[in-house]
Amino acid sequence: MLNKLLSSSLMLLAGALAAAAADTRPNILYCLADDWSWPHAGVYGDHVIRTPTFDRVAREGMRFNYCFSAAPSCTPSRAAMLTGQYPHRLEEGSCLWGFLPKKFPVYPDLLEKAGYAVGSTRKGWGPGDFRAGGYTRNPAGPSFKDLAAFLKTVPDGKPFCFWFGSTDPHRPYQPGSGASIGLKTDHVGVPPFWPDNDVSRNDVLDYYWKVERYDREVGELLDLLDGAGKLTNTLVIMTGDNGWPFPRCKANLYDGGTRQPLAVRWPVQCKAGQVCDDFINLMDLAPTCLEAAGLKPLPEMTGRSFLGLITGAEKPGSRNTAFLERERHANVRAGDAGYPVRAIRTREFLYLRNLRPDRWPAGDPQAHKDPQRAFGDCDDGPTKNYILDHRDEPGMQQFFQLCFAKRPAEELYDLSKDPHEINNVAGQLSYAAAQKRLRAQLDDWIKDTADPRAVKDDDHWDSYPYFGGAAGAKKAGAVK
Repeated sequence: MLNKLLSSSLMLLAGALAAAAADTRPNILYCLADDWSWPHAGVYGDHVIRTPTFDRVAREGMRFNYCFSAAPSCTPSRAAMLTGQYPHRLEEGSCLWGFLPKKFPVYPDLLEKAGYAVGSTRKGWGPGDFRAGGYTRNPAGPSFKDLAAFLKTVPDGKPFCFWFGSTDPHRPYQPGSGASIGLKTDHVGVPPFWPDNDVSRNDVLDYYWKVERYDREVGELLDLLDGAGKLTNTLVIMTGDNGWPFPRCKANLYDGGTRQPLAVRWPVQCKAGQVCDDFINLMDLAPTCLEAAGLKPLPEMTGRSFLGLITGAEKPGSRNTAFLERERHANVRAGDAGYPVRAIRTREFLYLRNLRPDRWPAGDPQAHKDPQRAFGDCDDGPTKNYILDHRDEPGMQQFFQLCFAKRPAEELYDLSKDPHEINNVAGQLSYAAAQKRLRAQLDDWIKDTADPRAVKDDDHWDSYPYFGGAAGAKKAGAVK
């Protein structure tokens, strides 16, 4: 009898120790906005928008000043976040409205195998058809109505990973929605590649309205976790997937298309009030989440965990470069052609290589397939329509040229003199050394990361299936 009691006590003790060990692993709350761009948050100095939740996460954790999406397009950007790999390594996963082949592991699945409860809500990976890639559920995790419904399914003592995929601030916008909540156009910063008028300023305010709603909803999630006693040991991540849906921004490799807000909060491991100037790629989030959970990132991951920056184990200053790319965004060119670009972003320069400069960067001037609109790689909206409608008027041609006209094979921007990246200095003698150096660095990256274009610069990406539009709507499993 004594032996049985001892055996039973040892089993209970082992179970308690196991539960305690499980409790030390952090929960992960991944809060992703749709088309939210840097620097549109209070902590970045935007004096119009109100983002108290993001500001709180940054204030109570770490704010990142140089975060970039791997691609300026929803589907490939999210695929890179989930797999920890550059989009060009993901085959069909590199294009909008495609699919992600299941042979590329995603971090939610890896965490689930390691004992995490995993869930998602609203927009996960996508848009595209996840079933075409061999999935029976969205790669971001099984779908739940909301975080509250998910938490009811999580056993006590079990860590969780939850993906909150907002659809804000994606277009369309309700005209006047920003002004209706008291936002003022007076201090809106209009980039110099758009006309500065009431049309563009109010368009920005309507975008702000949706950013504020995203921020408010994340705040409600934090309150829910706090009330449940789970917030302290939760790694909270707030960011966006690509740039804002305006001309020369989303679907472009300029900062307006790739530079992202990012803040993390994890009181157990991350000291409050930190600011990080190291370069982060959203692809780095997959290995970071795995390492936070005590797992080793997969060898094939090209992303680099920045957990050490969060915890203080890594000395800052070694990450000063971001590599960026895009293939086909929307299906808006004859022959279903994309607009392939590779780029390198440093503190001093942005260097871009437009691989098909004979094509229109924002889509053909004539509507082609889906969406049925001209220059369809740029989302429809008042700012876009104003530029196109007035392109032949005095003083307006420059905006059309910057946002919609064809571009040279190489572009180079001196960020210290030209932070908005509008004066291309490629080919100028005074920048020859910098251009040569960046060109070589980009070539090395293309080779080192097994970019298929290093072996054969063909257009096989253009033949990948596109599940958008009327045809895509009929596909079972298609997600927006």
